[in-house]
Amino acid sequence: MSTGPTILHADLDAFYASVEQLLDPALRGRPVAVGGGPRGGVVLAASYEAKATGVQGGMPGWRAAQLCPALIFVRGHFDEYPRLADQVMDILGDVTPAVQRISIDEAFLDVSGSTHLFGPPAVIGTTLRARVRAEVGLPISVGAARTKHLAKVASQVAKPDGLVVVDPEREREFLDPLPVGLMWGVGPVTEQRLADRGIRTIGDLAESPTGMLKHLLGPAVGTTLHALALNDDPRRVATSARARSVGAQSAMGRRRPTPELVREVLGHLAERVAGRLRAKNRAGRTITVRVRFLGMRSVTRSLTLSAAVSATLTLTEIAEQLAWQAIRDHPDEAEISLLAISVSNLTPQHGVQLELELPPPDPWRPGTARGSARWALDRSMDAARARFGRDAVGYLPATLRGPGGVPDDFRELAERDL
Repeated sequence: MSTGPTILHADLDAFYASVEQLLDPALRGRPVAVGGGPRGGVVLAASYEAKATGVQGGMPGWRAAQLCPALIFVRGHFDEYPRLADQVMDILGDVTPAVQRISIDEAFLDVSGSTHLFGPPAVIGTTLRARVRAEVGLPISVGAARTKHLAKVASQVAKPDGLVVVDPEREREFLDPLPVGLMWGVGPVTEQRLADRGIRTIGDLAESPTGMLKHLLGPAVGTTLHALALNDDPRRVATSARARSVGAQSAMGRRRPTPELVREVLGHLAERVAGRLRAKNRAGRTITVRVRFLGMRSVTRSLTLSAAVSATLTLTEIAEQLAWQAIRDHPDEAEISLLAISVSNLTPQHGVQLELELPPPDPWRPGTARGSARWALDRSMDAARARFGRDAVGYLPATLRGPGGVPDDFRELAERDL
C-alpha cells in the first residue's frame, strides 16, 4: 500500500456531451442532451449546462425538455467517442504504463514510479489536465489519493474540470462530510435506504455497525461499503489487457417475468454478448445470469459447460434456464427490474471441430451438428451485419425490443473490450 497520494483517477467531464460541444462550437456553453428528444426516447448524457437545470442521463426526453425548454437534443457521434477517448488514454500512458481503463472515459493510474520523472502527483495531475485540454480539446477531472476508492471520490469532488489531491494525513477529514452518494457502488436506491436509517454522509456510514449494514444491504455490500467508508481499500491498479468475462445487462423498470419478456430480453443480451465474443474469436464455458428483483435484491445462477460456447441461440437457451431457476427459487418476488448475462472462463475459438454424437446427448456442445450449424449461422449473420449494418439481420426475439431504449451503439461504448 502506497503511503502517498500516488493513485490517480482521471475522469472526462460529461464526456459524450463535451464531445458534441467540441465537434460543434455552436453548442458550447449551451444545454445539450445526447439522445432522446422532446417527444420521447432516453437522454444518454447531458452537458453541465443541462445538468444545472436538473437534466440527467437516463431521463426520458420529454421530461428533460420540460425541465429545460432551451435544451438542444443531438443524436451523437458514436464513431468519434472511442477515437477521442483513446487519444486521452494515450496521454495518460505517456506518464505511466500502470493505467487501468475502467470505462471509455475514465481510468486509474499508479504514478508511484513516475514521480521522480514528472514531479509529485499534484504536478502530474495538472500536467495531464493541461495536455488533454490542449491536445484533445476536452475537460478532465483528476483525483489523487492513497487508495483507488478515495481517488475516485476525489475526482468526483473535483468536477467539473478540476484537480483534488487528498493528503494521507487528512483522509477521514476529507471523506467524512461527503454524501454517501459519491461512494463507489452507492446508487439512488441504496442511498435512500441509508438515508432512511439516518446515514447521509460517509462519516455516518463509517460509524455505523457492520452488522446493521449487512442486514440492511446484504452481507457483501454492507461489508464492502463499510470498509470503503473507512478508506480500507487494498485494490491495486491492474493493467491486464484481457478481460476475464464479457457481459451485458438490461434494466426494465418493474415487470412481471413472463416467458415472452424473459426470452425477448435475454435474447437481446445474448446477441450482444455472443457477438462480442465471436468478434474476438473467443468463447466461454461459464454462463452467469443475474436477476434483480424489487428493492435492488439480486440473485445469480451459473452453469459451467464441458465446452466453451459463443453461439447466440445456445447462450439464450442457457440464460433462460438459469433465469427461471432464480425466479422460481423466489416465489414471493412478483416483479423483476433487471436481467444480466455474463460469460467467463474464456478461451480462443477460431473454428468449431465437428464431433461424433456420443451419449449422453449434449445439445449445447459446439461440435455437434446443431452446435456447429448455429455457429456457422451466427458467423454468416456477423458478416451481413458488418457489411449492411446492425439491423440487417437478427433473431426474432431480440428484434422485438421496443423503440425508445438506449441504443446498442451507446451500450457497447461502456462494455469493456476483449
